[in-house]
Amino acid sequence: MNELIVQGNSPTLTVAHQELQTALSGLLGQTVPSSQQVTKQNVLVAGTPASSALVKNLGLTDRLKAVGNEGYLLQTSTKNGKNYTVIAANTDIGVLYGSYHFLRLLQTQQDISNLSIASAPKIKHRVLNHWDNLDRTVERGYSGFSLWDWHRLPGYIDQRYIDYARANASVGINGTVLTNVNANALVLTEDYLKKVAALADAFRPYGIKVYLTARFSAPIEIGGLKTADPLDPQVQAWWKKKSDEIYSFVPDFGGFLVKANSEGQPGPQNYGRNHADGANMLADAVADKGGIVMWRAFVYSEDEPDDRAKQAYNEFKPLDGTFRDNVLVQVKNGAIDFQPREPFHPLFGAMPKTPLMMEFQLTQEYLGQGTTLAYLSPMYKETLEADTYAKGKGSTVAKVVDGSLDNHKLTGIAGVANIGNDRNWTGHQFAQSNWYTFGRLAWDHALSSEQVADEWIKMTFTNDNKFVAPVKDMMMNSHEAIVNYMTPLGLHHIMGWSHHYGPGPWIKDKHRADWTSVYYHKADEKGIGFDRTKSGSNAVAQYFPPVAKQFGNVKKVPEKYLLWFHHVPWDHKVNSGRTLWNELAYRYSGGVDDVRQMQKTWDNQEGMIDQERFQHVKQLLTVQEQEAKWWRDACLLYFQTFSKDLFLKI
Repeated sequence: MNELIVQGNSPTLTVAHQELQTALSGLLGQTVPSSQQVTKQNVLVAGTPASSALVKNLGLTDRLKAVGNEGYLLQTSTKNGKNYTVIAANTDIGVLYGSYHFLRLLQTQQDISNLSIASAPKIKHRVLNHWDNLDRTVERGYSGFSLWDWHRLPGYIDQRYIDYARANASVGINGTVLTNVNANALVLTEDYLKKVAALADAFRPYGIKVYLTARFSAPIEIGGLKTADPLDPQVQAWWKKKSDEIYSFVPDFGGFLVKANSEGQPGPQNYGRNHADGANMLADAVADKGGIVMWRAFVYSEDEPDDRAKQAYNEFKPLDGTFRDNVLVQVKNGAIDFQPREPFHPLFGAMPKTPLMMEFQLTQEYLGQGTTLAYLSPMYKETLEADTYAKGKGSTVAKVVDGSLDNHKLTGIAGVANIGNDRNWTGHQFAQSNWYTFGRLAWDHALSSEQVADEWIKMTFTNDNKFVAPVKDMMMNSHEAIVNYMTPLGLHHIMGWSHHYGPGPWIKDKHRADWTSVYYHKADEKGIGFDRTKSGSNAVAQYFPPVAKQFGNVKKVPEKYLLWFHHVPWDHKVNSGRTLWNELAYRYSGGVDDVRQMQKTWDNQEGMIDQERFQHVKQLLTVQEQEAKWWRDACLLYFQTFSKDLFLKI
């Protein structure tokens, strides 16, 4: 290719042109001249039929109809003796997405001689949730302070804001919630809206809309009202006026994300109303401007419940069909709280009249935090590929989320961001892979974890297969290793109190039983595990019958969820033939061994990449090995106090 033609001068097409120019120069080692007319033999063309006569005349109209507003075509064609590589889309943002895909092919050394690729996102709203506070601290953030320097906004636009937008657009992320779900109403005041507008302006050419978290009590805190009752006409009028003000600053404002009546946050239940009442009030306030409301389903009673895992289902399922058309109910992948492993949330499939938005966590709150190498694509895929049986076999969680199961046009997926102002963005070099994989799976959840890892390694480090193959294996095994040395066989919520770092299976006697560890593992002399069958909390009944039947049977439940659903005797024989106690010991020790193997794998890569990043990962793997031993020793020694008779027989 010896000529680049990008016809059209919108901000987004200008960005696409710049990205192609910069990348081609770097990847090919020579400048590819730009032109507005074809003068060379091998031409790279990017544009829409509306912006580019070349694209319009290449006969792609029918194929473009199939890729929608954000999709694109990568096509190789010949016309009038010229060879064209075409990046075509219906919209400018589609051209940008297609440009990044094309550059990904080049960077990973794929064959581009005969392209015929059509790609479109399976999910409409692909959003990062930043748990960033206005003082620049980040809740459950392990990568430095917040990117958003509110003090210097709106006047100063840091280059990192632009690079952040570029990174997101390169994987198809099209929205960002700037503020913590534990919201501060001040972000809705005029002074902060001016700052929000500056960020929105910086992100707009990259196809990224900004969203804000709405503190439910804002009408009282910044509006001077005496109530925040969603059915009060004054409150409704306040939110409508506030929303109109936001849109005056940010014309393409995406809408609100809300955490309400959860963990002390105010909400409609403070006034005897339900979640639909609260969500619908906010939805009405933004509906005429095209805004949406993402209402989180992460709720559990202020009173001690019989089983926290049942709370969200119990509260939200009865509300199915009562939410406005522009409301998404945002559901975590599992029913407790981003544990190292959870079975899929029973709400998926249970609310066919309501679009459900997936919420994954990229930041590793329960997965070793900032010192642990954890490639999370296999965990995300485990949830997305789980079968709800809501409409029979094949009713996967992914089909619920992408709207295909229940014919929803409004669809969404959220990732709790792991990004801060650290030099490498995510604290741990390999944590970048989770930002990357979230975007790639949000665009196309059918991609395999192996493919996404392969892309990320090649674009981050090198295309040399002597490096790629072993490091990909290390990444693919990393999540299972962590589960084994932290919470094997379905154990969960046994981490340290409050900060959630390190083991703490002994945690008890706090002011809420369901914030302790003993509440979840229920270890005693007879066995261990939370009975969620008919003889216990009966949480299995929240799943559709084929799933409930499997999860509720101690002989049929997948072993990875065994102790999630069953209280099992210490001498129970598992699939390996070992007793439960011996299997726990085996898994905990195996997890440590796996981390040591990761260390060996990484040590063998010395000299394959730059020394700075090599040493960064090497040192953190040493920390991870120490943490793995800590988890193994602490948990086995604690649980041995209950299984002591068996322990003596090992």
